[in-house]
Amino acid sequence: MHEGLSVPVDPDPSSPARRRARGAVVAACAGVVVTCALGVWLLWRVFVDTWAGQRVEDAALDGAAIGQGHLWRLAEPVLDVVSVGFVAGGLLGAAALALARRRLSLAVQVAVLVAGANLTTRIVKAYVLDRPVLGVGSDYGNTLPSGHTTAAGSIAAGLLLVVPPRARPLVAVLGGGYTALTGISTLVGQWHRPSDVVAGALVVLGWTALVCGAMAARGAPAGTATAALRRVDAGDRWWRRTRRTAGGLVVLGVASGAAAVVTLTRTWAYRAGTAGRGDELLAYGGGVAGVVAACSLTFAVMLLLRHAAGSRDETPAASG
Repeated sequence: MHEGLSVPVDPDPSSPARRRARGAVVAACAGVVVTCALGVWLLWRVFVDTWAGQRVEDAALDGAAIGQGHLWRLAEPVLDVVSVGFVAGGLLGAAALALARRRLSLAVQVAVLVAGANLTTRIVKAYVLDRPVLGVGSDYGNTLPSGHTTAAGSIAAGLLLVVPPRARPLVAVLGGGYTALTGISTLVGQWHRPSDVVAGALVVLGWTALVCGAMAARGAPAGTATAALRRVDAGDRWWRRTRRTAGGLVVLGVASGAAAVVTLTRTWAYRAGTAGRGDELLAYGGGVAGVVAACSLTFAVMLLLRHAAGSRDETPAASG
């Protein structure tokens, strides 16, 4: 019994049904990894490698100058927090929490996630992708993906990996919100364009999926039941909370994404004309909506993947 609920235990974690279910989780995680890699490339191809894409994001970048003085007072402290020390401190904090729960494997997985995501962003930005000079705006070189967004998102994702199941929905909401706030702050400061931020969120999601896939591939120890590898009890309130929270994030993401598509489509349609103040503000708002959509949807997927990859028996000792 656990918190008044019966937790079924699969006496044979190596059964063919369990192996097939683990394989399904691993396949889903692999699909997410491939989708994220493709998504980063498509963002670069559309918004960085073409004149039209650069023109649309340049309008959003110019729109960020509107009201920047007031907004920067809020955005600057958010960005000042993100540093090498922030990443190291967040990594150590998440690892310490994993060790406190006696989950050494989780501490290793968090280290892989945080280091992998941040190194990937640095390598992709500096050595893999470039920004052609097409006569749009100033030439600052390639800035996709956003390092600040990757750092903030990877620490939030690391915490999502190590906290007990009952805390994951809250961590997903707070982590998605913080990552979005960091990304929007880079837009306010004109440090990054919207596609940079979305790409950073995709890098974090890709590494989270990779880690969750490895977690599921290892399988649960004998005598345990894995959440996604069996039929979850209808009374399992952790699953209900996870499902409701992920659903809410998806709704927010879809609504924000629709707003981004509508506004940026208009900017794209009039990209050859002279952008007025209203056009720039509209493009800026579309970029912000796109960031909110990306962070909401990525953290919804991360929450579901973590639930799918995690074992049910990890919770009694860890969460009391």
